[in-house]
Amino acid sequence: MQGDISLPKPPKRRRPATTPKIEHRPSPPPQPDISIDEAELEAKTSSKKDRKILIAPHKHFKRFWRWWLGLNRNERFAVIAVSLLVFGAGSLGWFTLIQPDSNPSLTLIRHPKKPKAPTTVASPLTGAQVDPALAARPVTGIMIENSDDARPQSGLQDAGVVYEAIAEAGITRFLALFQEGQPQYIGPVRSLRPYYIDFAAPFQASIVHVGGSPDALAEVTSGGFRNLDQFYNGAYFTRINSRYAPHNVYTSFAKLDALNQAKGYTKSEFTGWDRKADKKLATPTAKNIQFKISSPDFYASYVYDPTTNTYLRAEAAQPHTELVNAGDKTGPQLHPKVVIALVMGLSNGALDASGAYYSNYVDYGDGQMYVFQDGGVTGGTWSKSGTNDQFHFTEENGTPIKLDAGQTWITLVSDPSKVIYTP
Repeated sequence: MQGDISLPKPPKRRRPATTPKIEHRPSPPPQPDISIDEAELEAKTSSKKDRKILIAPHKHFKRFWRWWLGLNRNERFAVIAVSLLVFGAGSLGWFTLIQPDSNPSLTLIRHPKKPKAPTTVASPLTGAQVDPALAARPVTGIMIENSDDARPQSGLQDAGVVYEAIAEAGITRFLALFQEGQPQYIGPVRSLRPYYIDFAAPFQASIVHVGGSPDALAEVTSGGFRNLDQFYNGAYFTRINSRYAPHNVYTSFAKLDALNQAKGYTKSEFTGWDRKADKKLATPTAKNIQFKISSPDFYASYVYDPTTNTYLRAEAAQPHTELVNAGDKTGPQLHPKVVIALVMGLSNGALDASGAYYSNYVDYGDGQMYVFQDGGVTGGTWSKSGTNDQFHFTEENGTPIKLDAGQTWITLVSDPSKVIYTP
């Protein structure tokens, strides 16, 4: 007999220490039916914005293309024509809207741009175009000697206006007026005469001199003029060693500008002469000019240069040049743009210390004159009513004479016969 067969017992299941939690996840939202048609889709969207997002752009194009293919040729042409008209009308309307209305109350205000300051202006002294700062400078008149011992001078080429007259014993002297010109070597500076005051005063010019005749000194110190006498302002002048006294007093505009500033002479208010543009003659009528002022040593002559429309100056039959610095460097021949001869009564005044008579001009009233410019000559009349009155130049018929812009050289002669000119 077989014995009992004992089967092994199954292992006991171990209960986990903790019972796992069961997560209850929400069911996913139902997916949209991809077969939904366009009408149902538009009905289910809540806003126009949603419809624009949900409807694919290419579906609009397909609908348009099906519509377009359904048109015949004439219908397509009509659609294009209408579209162009609508676009043109819309563009014209928009352009009209942005333009200012004709009604003044609705006109747009357009502020103009601020104009730029001019780069140059006409010099009150010469009429030449210069920097505005130069045109605002004060005018300074300097007495420059012209005896044999004073030649060649320095500074004359930069003057705007030069007056030439006899100082004494037939010896001429210059009053050189400066505004934009500022030479740094000027001289020899010499003494003053009353008529030079009459020439400087209309320009409200500072008058630079070394003493003067008794009547000139009495007038310049008591008449309210801008008196820059070397006797009282010696620090602004220099006596050079290459010439002997009294022909050795020199100055510069570095010094004269400082002296003017110290005196408060910062600008000059005056009326200059009328100026014009050059108008050269095709054939010069007065090319060679001579003024017989006193003796041949002081004859002034000019030759017209049509290339530059200027007049090359000579003195005592020699080219009139100058020294531009203390190193005796010779500058160019003087060449004013306008040359004027004023016929003016001349007489002897008081005796000077040497026994010579000071000259005395009758520079009030009127007299004959000649204006040389552009290769020609214009006869006329000068007039001046008083010390502070400017010279007025008119043609014989009374028309004012306008001068070319540039340096003007004025010479006083005692008689019309002393003015000689040829073509």
